Amino acid sequence: MNVLVIGGAGYIGSHVVYELNDAGHDVTILDNFSTGLRENVDARATLVEGDMQDLTLLNRLLESSKNKPSDATSTAEEADPFDSVFHFAALKAAGESMEHPDIYTRANLVATMELLNTMLRHNIKNFIFSSSAATYGNPQYLPIDEAHPQIPINYYGFTKLVIEQTLKWYSQLKGLRFAVLRYFNAAGYDVKGRITGKEQNPANLLPIVMEVAAGMREQLQVFGNDYPTRDGTCIRDYIHVNDLATAHVRSMEYLVAENRDLTLNLATGEGYTVLEVIHEAERVSGRPVTHSIVGRRAGDPAELVATSGRAFDQIGWKAEQSELSKLVESMWQVYG
Repeated sequence: MNVLVIGGAGYIGSHVVYELNDAGHDVTILDNFSTGLRENVDARATLVEGDMQDLTLLNRLLESSKNKPSDATSTAEEADPFDSVFHFAALKAAGESMEHPDIYTRANLVATMELLNTMLRHNIKNFIFSSSAATYGNPQYLPIDEAHPQIPINYYGFTKLVIEQTLKWYSQLKGLRFAVLRYFNAAGYDVKGRITGKEQNPANLLPIVMEVAAGMREQLQVFGNDYPTRDGTCIRDYIHVNDLATAHVRSMEYLVAENRDLTLNLATGEGYTVLEVIHEAERVSGRPVTHSIVGRRAGDPAELVATSGRAFDQIGWKAEQSELSKLVESMWQVYG
């Protein structure tokens, strides 16, 4: 299939591009490199440098007359119309979204709506959406399944939920087929060692831990050690980015083969505490991970884990690379 990956130079997007190419699909990347890295671009893909909010570029890229945009970096002049579109270009920092909802509205809501409308104008009707378990908000039960109430507690999660709701309407009214994939904490690096560019300004725990171990930052803060967990620190469900990539590709293939929508959690059903992550990083790296205990952060639940039984039933997927040791070891290959 011929596939467009928006944000395909980013952390998750670049892993999905490699997985798509490995599976024999033809891939075009659209990325503005605000956070993506050129060194992570799979050379087998066609690269178009630009912003999805540039509607002139987006229309030219998606039009079914097979014309490439004139500013594509590839020398190829023609390409078949796209069968599917993957969207990884949203902003994702929960705290930042509460301070700058206007920016998140433009990037996550308006831009995605314009993308969907442009796709439909060009008769492209398979959409794979990188959503978030942030749509669930505080857990009412654990592990969280897809039927859990969606009551986001930050604006970032709200933007993802609005797009999910829009996709359901567009499926009913316009015949769009979508895969909504929800996950908590993506981590790890390509187990084949093909992606080595580090995340820029990470907000998640594991890359920050890696930066401390590698001497890139002095220390990290642990927000609270008085939670009702096995060591007092928060428990989170971490998923290896290679597992995520596999699930995204299988979801696209399901949409095309079955002509049915998907809404799936991608998780392990198990979690690790902050201190367990730190101690494993120290074991793997052989270096101290300097940290300080500070007060709890507002809105942090004690434990967040999800179940992925539906993903196994519908696309035959389960996490295979997401043990803590594999996560940390694959990251240390990049940071060490």
